[in-house]
Amino acid sequence: MEQTSPRISFVIPAYNCKATIEEAVDSIANGNIEEGDEVIIVNDASSDGTEAILHRIQQRYHFVKLIKHVRNKGGASARNTAIEHATNAILFCLDADNVLSKKSIPQLKLFFLEQKADVAAFQELWFFSNHKDAVTHKWIFREGITTLSDYLSGHVVPGASGNYMFTRESWVRAGGYPEFAGALDAWGLGFRQVATGQKMMVMPGGGYYHRYGHESYWLRESKKGRTSLTALQIMIPFLDLIVDHDVTHMMSVPGRHTWFEKLDERPIRIKGERQGWSGRVDGRAPTTRLPGGILKWIRSRLSA
Repeated sequence: MEQTSPRISFVIPAYNCKATIEEAVDSIANGNIEEGDEVIIVNDASSDGTEAILHRIQQRYHFVKLIKHVRNKGGASARNTAIEHATNAILFCLDADNVLSKKSIPQLKLFFLEQKADVAAFQELWFFSNHKDAVTHKWIFREGITTLSDYLSGHVVPGASGNYMFTRESWVRAGGYPEFAGALDAWGLGFRQVATGQKMMVMPGGGYYHRYGHESYWLRESKKGRTSLTALQIMIPFLDLIVDHDVTHMMSVPGRHTWFEKLDERPIRIKGERQGWSGRVDGRAPTTRLPGGILKWIRSRLSA
């Protein structure tokens, strides 16, 4: 009997996103879903008409499952709720205001399975404000394995976006999304995944469209001004992995309020690891052709 490929549960936290959620789900339907995959959307007590949009989406797509929080609990809780109801072993979290590129998920899934990864991310984030055809800049991650040193060497790391593929087991081992972390919930899950020894891989080439400039979840939460303290709280169980001098810096009176914001200037070092490398920001818009990294990787597989 032919072995079937494991299926994907797409996870979408939805809060007051009536203007963007349809485009996000349509991008999954556009060449990124297979029979047996599912899309689980958790309405986190939206008050702007999102619920009516979600029911319209569910009528159009049989693979959409809706769950509703009776009170607003935040993005981490919505993501955890969705995963608790997921039936597949592979997960992909897509924020309600972001957009997948056509037929990108099958490429990422193939890479994920070939590399035996616990976590796999696209190499690029294509930032846009009003329309995805008007990309203003992009993040480019380092391809290959992301180490803990890499993760703490700057802000351009897969966890900072939160829109990537991972196993349910990886989520369990990491303790789920930290529900106290506000807008750092996705960063926190990624940190926990790497800190617990899970294999986080960045696929060469490929990307998705990341919306910015509106009242997003990150923008709402980051205004509270607690990012360094929250990140430190996430990291406390793993401080024994960090160089002692850097722990002292992070725990100091000035450091604990600023260390995360200044991570690009002063990376945090890990015992026994080389100096890490963060990704980079690029101002050029992405090409509409297959990125060269993907072409190179596909050719290597065909010649293997």
